[in-house]
Amino acid sequence: MEKLKIVGGHCLNGTIHVKGAKNAVLPLMAAGLLTSDKLTLNNVPHLADIINMNKLLSTLGSDVSQEENSLTIQSDNIQNFTAPYELVSQMRASFLVLGPLLARFGKANVTLPGGCSIGSRPVDLHLTALEQLGAKIKIENGLIYASVEGKLKGCSITFPKQTVGGTQNILMAATLAEGITVLNNVAMEPECADLAHCLNAMGAKISGIGTPQLTIEGVETLHGATHNVIGDRIEAATYAVAAAITHGKIYITGCPLSYLSSVGEHLIEAGVQIKETKDGFISDATDSVLVGTDMMTEVYPGFPTDVQAQFMALMSTAYGASMITETIFENRFMHVPELKRMGANITIHGKSSAIVRGSQHLSGAPVMATDLRGSVALVLAALAARGETTISRIYHLDRGYDALEDKLRSCGAEIKRVK
Repeated sequence: MEKLKIVGGHCLNGTIHVKGAKNAVLPLMAAGLLTSDKLTLNNVPHLADIINMNKLLSTLGSDVSQEENSLTIQSDNIQNFTAPYELVSQMRASFLVLGPLLARFGKANVTLPGGCSIGSRPVDLHLTALEQLGAKIKIENGLIYASVEGKLKGCSITFPKQTVGGTQNILMAATLAEGITVLNNVAMEPECADLAHCLNAMGAKISGIGTPQLTIEGVETLHGATHNVIGDRIEAATYAVAAAITHGKIYITGCPLSYLSSVGEHLIEAGVQIKETKDGFISDATDSVLVGTDMMTEVYPGFPTDVQAQFMALMSTAYGASMITETIFENRFMHVPELKRMGANITIHGKSSAIVRGSQHLSGAPVMATDLRGSVALVLAALAARGETTISRIYHLDRGYDALEDKLRSCGAEIKRVK
């Protein structure tokens, strides 16, 4: 099993280019099931989750080919309508094949999803919305059987709470439904808007993109398209924190600052200088005194839960105390015991909040990654720590960060992957 060895204490300086967003690519790949034509995606990163989605689509009958930075999907020979447990259990985004399969072929059998163990993430919102569109849903032995007689029928659906996956699944299903579908209280993340723009390029009729209400006028068929995937805002935020935690300066390209929602504001409040540029932004903490800053995760445009662990690592090195409150998932503090092994002073209150009392000197230690974002938080802490840190179970990192070590090394980090 591979590990990362990091010797901390190096001030990071340089330029890092952010690739396409993992959380945008995966639903876009599922959208390839909506047409028999080719869907080509550009700016695609090399990630384990994308490899797994390739395998899933190929199992269903899609022809998937990937070149250096592009991916082409053609689903003109779908003969299998069951997404198997061994693939769906590895990542939650696999569940997004349900809506497209059901809309185009009238049937789909999908295993209940897996992914990082960061708390309960029920799919009942997906299933209830599909039933409103006319689908029949049955769950037996951990497998969801969905079917519809004829075509799905457009209607008005209000999500009881914002759900990214639910918005994406139902949005794709509604593109081929009869009549008009109105989705209320939808997720407004940039990845959802990116999916909607791609679907429109494929011939869908979606309006209200970027607002809490989407209106979809169903069409008979969709056609092929070429789409450029948006930059990964979570990756960009991670490298912005890397600059801050090492008191360095990193020029981050490929993702606009606006995609980071309130992350930039919180970094500025903590003492980091953030400057927007025409092709990205600069995170500069060269002369900064970092101070504790309270943070609460919220749905977009609030602070993203996928940056909570990274921000906690940063606060572990700041002067004063900060309160981190997690409102999205109930089990997303699994990285805390590992940060404490490195000397972080963190006290968890209940299941949703943690008090972080900053210490200017973390220490290298052997630690273990628990999930995707928690694992990169350990990398950030290691970059700032005195001495050497060994991080095991880094397969989590490979799910969401393309060439992490190379990018950090290019800015002066002492990091290597070992067996």
